[in-house]
Amino acid sequence: MIALDHVAIGYGGSPVLDRVSLTVPEGGLLVLLGPSGCGKSSLLNTIAGFVQPSAGTVTVGGRVVTGPGADRGVVFQDDALLPWLDVLANVALPLRLKGVPAGERGDQARHCLDLVGLAGHERRPVWELSGGMRQRVGIARALAADPDVLLMDEPFGALDALTRERMQELLLKVWRATGKTIVVVTHGVEEAVFLATDLVLLSRRPARLAGHQRLDFGRRHAEGAPARAVKSSPEFVAARERVLSAVFALEPVLE
Repeated sequence: MIALDHVAIGYGGSPVLDRVSLTVPEGGLLVLLGPSGCGKSSLLNTIAGFVQPSAGTVTVGGRVVTGPGADRGVVFQDDALLPWLDVLANVALPLRLKGVPAGERGDQARHCLDLVGLAGHERRPVWELSGGMRQRVGIARALAADPDVLLMDEPFGALDALTRERMQELLLKVWRATGKTIVVVTHGVEEAVFLATDLVLLSRRPARLAGHQRLDFGRRHAEGAPARAVKSSPEFVAARERVLSAVFALEPVLE
């Protein structure tokens, strides 16, 4: 479980996040939504341990976060792959840094590549991959060290619309297969409603918790319902429009 207790963040005396408290249950998929620049990425970076809060505490699995840790894997909007390494070596890099023997880390890396649909691409140079494939490699690399929590900062924001939808479905497949707790930052309302078990809306800066809604559309897809059937259902359309109105109006609740 991830817990934020009255977390505040500021840069150079300018407040970014104002006393945000929330919990993410173990195995949940939390999506952070809000106006551009409101502090979503700052909140994610605080969970990752890259940014220290100016007040309050962040705990993961009951332990206070004081810095980056192997229990949290991060996927960035920029895939941050190493272009001089092939696909397998990029995915195996965290295991290499941990001192895992070559044979074992190769097996683990191949398992993660299979999980994201890239079996057979192990020896390809990453510079020749499409944007969607590069993000798959990034997800596989984050999973290679088997973290408890997967943190994703606008992971599909630079992709075309069709690839983005496929990557949403892939993420739900990975979530169901691994049971990991996942936190995603996005600007896409439809994406947020589709993915989230817990959807959190942040206000404008200094950001506060403006709404929190529990949803099950992603779980429906993960359990076998076709994505387009889920997204075209009256319940999904109503939820999407309700959340969109809340984003525009920054209503205090999402009900």
